[in-house]
Amino acid sequence: MVPPPASPDDPDRTAEALEIGRLLFARECEFILGAARLDQVPDSDLPEVAFAGRSNVGKSSLLNALTGRRTLARVSNTPGRTQQLNFFVLGGALMLADLPGYGYARAPKDQVERWTRLVRAYLRGRPTLRRACLLIDARHGIKDVDRNIMAMLDEAAVSYQAVLTKGDKVSEADLARRLAEISKELAGHTAAHPEAHVTSARTGDGIPELRAALATLAPDAGVRS
Repeated sequence: MVPPPASPDDPDRTAEALEIGRLLFARECEFILGAARLDQVPDSDLPEVAFAGRSNVGKSSLLNALTGRRTLARVSNTPGRTQQLNFFVLGGALMLADLPGYGYARAPKDQVERWTRLVRAYLRGRPTLRRACLLIDARHGIKDVDRNIMAMLDEAAVSYQAVLTKGDKVSEADLARRLAEISKELAGHTAAHPEAHVTSARTGDGIPELRAALATLAPDAGVRS
């Protein structure tokens, strides 16, 4: 059963969507493998969600918060640490792909080129990829390196959604301005989802809503295991 989308005008439907999202992400999440080459990417018929973002944007922290685990994805203060595509299966219903962080200025040029080739090939050739979550630091907004990825996603016709991280580190007024700026820019991109999610891995804000949104991509999300 595909959960209904959350709606502020329908509290019952919203509550149902949040509960289905909670149940899905409470299931076992198993690490499958890390792929350094395209031929190592696992075969799968599960709907897939990829997580992309600048180095140190809080991608590992967000994945851990979504799944309610502390060590699912390795959290590091060293930018550019993850250098492969890491795949996880969530409850037999959804594949999660953790992409290498990009935009780390000190990364060797050949490493950046290798990452770019791998990710571009993955995005273009992954038929099960249903959505990419593009993580944006709420304190800084969209940067040129993010725009490069957005262009890549537009070109590959991969639906993507902006997810703001570290929302607790920005004042309410600044966050509202940041959201308005980002929404305006997203409107000019063909593959971008119109709504941006604001999250905080530290406080948990926005995590239930993002779970509910991602659960709509998994046909078996509402089937209790």
